[in-house]
Amino acid sequence: MNQASSISKKEIIRGIIITLLINGALPFIVYELLRSHMSSIAALSIATMIPLIDNLLSLLKKRSLDVFAVFMLISFLLGIITVSIGGSERLLLIRESFVTGILGIIFLVSLLFPRPLIFYFAIRFTVGDDPKQATSFAANWQYAYFRFVLRLITIVWGLALIGEAAVRTILVFKLSVGQFLAISNFVMYGFIGIAILFTVVYRKHSQKRFKEIISNGKLA
Repeated sequence: MNQASSISKKEIIRGIIITLLINGALPFIVYELLRSHMSSIAALSIATMIPLIDNLLSLLKKRSLDVFAVFMLISFLLGIITVSIGGSERLLLIRESFVTGILGIIFLVSLLFPRPLIFYFAIRFTVGDDPKQATSFAANWQYAYFRFVLRLITIVWGLALIGEAAVRTILVFKLSVGQFLAISNFVMYGFIGIAILFTVVYRKHSQKRFKEIISNGKLA
């Protein structure tokens, strides 16, 4: 799991930041600028063209979709949809939880596919766009322990996002608006923080065991 890569961490981080800007920040800014001059649907259509074009260029260049970019696009679309729905005061308070809840479900559903969502995130965050390093990382899929680790991390993230959505939804109906606003961010970042901490600690632990498995030549 620990890849010897010629790519610097700065290059990988730069690529992630560019992805976040193109698929998250930039479409949102364009949408906000345009919606006062046209309908929300028209503004949304134009804004979503940015990440769609980026994904199309990536598909033509690499012959494969950037799963991380697609995930960011889905997050952006879900966020805009929940904002445009409107509704009661309490519904507006939990609209962010609709997004995290759906994203959590996407994590869990990805377990039904040949490779879970975290597999593609791991490539994006560890080897960047280097095709040789990506191929080397993907080759680890032959090891049962490697598959177990990525599926477990996927489950943790899925449950953390769904848990955050469930807890905040319950709290919005149990607390006053002021009380909810005071603690809602602590709940959200608490769940995400736990998932991040688990990922960092478990990844470090699993790397040691994975090296032992490789040295012993065990696939299962």
